[in-house]
Amino acid sequence: MKELIKRSITGLIYIFLIVASALLGKEALHIVFLFFGMICLYEVQRLLNYKTIISYILLFGLILLNQTSSYIQEYFIFLIPVFIIVGIVLIKNLFSNSKSLINVNKHLVINFYIIPAFVLLPNLPEISIISGKPSQSEPLILIGYFLLVWCNDSFAYVFGKNFGRKKLFERISPKKTIEGFLGGAIMCGIAGIVFYHFTHTLSVNAWIGMAVLVSVFGTIGDLVQSKFKRIAQVKDSGNIIPGHGGIYDRMDSTVFSITFVYGFLILLSYVS
Repeated sequence: MKELIKRSITGLIYIFLIVASALLGKEALHIVFLFFGMICLYEVQRLLNYKTIISYILLFGLILLNQTSSYIQEYFIFLIPVFIIVGIVLIKNLFSNSKSLINVNKHLVINFYIIPAFVLLPNLPEISIISGKPSQSEPLILIGYFLLVWCNDSFAYVFGKNFGRKKLFERISPKKTIEGFLGGAIMCGIAGIVFYHFTHTLSVNAWIGMAVLVSVFGTIGDLVQSKFKRIAQVKDSGNIIPGHGGIYDRMDSTVFSITFVYGFLILLSYVS
């Protein structure tokens, strides 16, 4: 019971920080995600046994540029295919028993997987502005995205625990099941539709598409992190969040899925 209370309290604080910063605006978002990003970088570097101060400087510099100039957002749009390719490489690595891919490409993991996530996240409320369409910043897009991530993670756990029989990827994560994945995906889709009807932000098709991407790539992000932890032979990426582990433990689904969701919304915004 104490563990449940502890997890609930720290989870609520995390949710409060995300929602409050989204509502307060761009400056608050950059501060919060810079804080999360710095901690996440430390945790991932520790998992990969790769120490460099350059990644911290790069993250700080990119977020500072993101805050002071709109041009960096446009450049990042053109880099999204690169980030997606790195994500595909990490997916491929899940099917390999070799550690060499991670050992050789640690700088790619840090600079083209972890850092972009924390630069893209504060831009999510401005997705239509970035695509060149006149609009105002919409914090509900970011809040809705995190709602989908939390819904997928929570219901995947509930369905997997109560109905899980067939393993999803036993070699990497023995507890994940196909039933859990499907349950999380269905409830995530329902959450997207409900969120649209209450907010009328974006289109219902956009929210359904986001739900699919979050379910698929959020789950893959969890598996990628599980492989990192298996290689490092640790249970959690950190211990800064009591009951949850580290920031990377809490945001593994977000870090992997945001690039695909962001690219999808940019594409949708241009063609619609």
